[in-house]
Amino acid sequence: MTDSGCAVLFDLDGVLLDSRRAMRQAILDVARAALGEHVDESRLPAGLDHLPHHEHLARLGVTDEETVFGAAWEDALALATWGASPFPGAAGVLRDLAASGAAIGVVTMQPASRVARLVPAELSAHFGVVVGWGDAAPKPSGEGILLALDRLGVPPGRACFVGDSPSDVAAAAAAGVPSIGAVWGYTGPALGSCGPTVLAGALTDVPGAVGSLLGPA
Repeated sequence: MTDSGCAVLFDLDGVLLDSRRAMRQAILDVARAALGEHVDESRLPAGLDHLPHHEHLARLGVTDEETVFGAAWEDALALATWGASPFPGAAGVLRDLAASGAAIGVVTMQPASRVARLVPAELSAHFGVVVGWGDAAPKPSGEGILLALDRLGVPPGRACFVGDSPSDVAAAAAAGVPSIGAVWGYTGPALGSCGPTVLAGALTDVPGAVGSLLGPA
C-alpha cells in the first residue's frame, strides 16, 4: 500500500509510449515475409493504431497463429521498436505522481516480458506493477486493472486508469474505476464519445486530472 493509498494505472502504447510507427513497421515486415509479396503501408487503414496487431495482420491475410504470435512477430517488433520513444513529458509526469505518493502501474496488450524492452528505465523505474497480455483477460475486460490494483494493494475506489482507446474506457468502467481519456493518443478527440470520466488533452494534464478524481495523491 502506498502512503496515500491511491494508484494511477496507464495503458502503454499511445499513452506513455509513442510506438505507432514501430508497430506499423513490424506489421508490414511480418506480412511481407508471410505472404511473400510487397505489402505497402497504404494497405494499413489510417486511424486504427489502437487495434491489436493480430487484427491488422488478419486484415492483410496473415492468420497463422505461430506467425502472428510467435518468433516472427517478436523479432520484427524487437527490431522496429528501437525507434519508439516516450511521449513528451512522460518521465516528469511519472516522477511527479510517484513523488506525491501515488502507486503507478501499467495494464497493456503487450506481454509484460516485452515491456522491459520497449520502455526506457526513466519510465519503468516508476512501475509498481505491469499486467500484460496473458496475465488476465484482455481489455475491454476489467480483469487486468483489478489484478494490477490487487498487486498494488489499492482498492478500485482509490484508483484511475489512463487510456487512449474505447477498450481502455470500457475496461475502466468494468473494473469500477474512473477513466482519464488520453486525447494525445491514437484515437484522438473522438475518444470523448466513448464516455471517459474526464478527458486530458496532454500527458502533462494527467496529474491535475488525477487530483480532480481522487483528491491529492
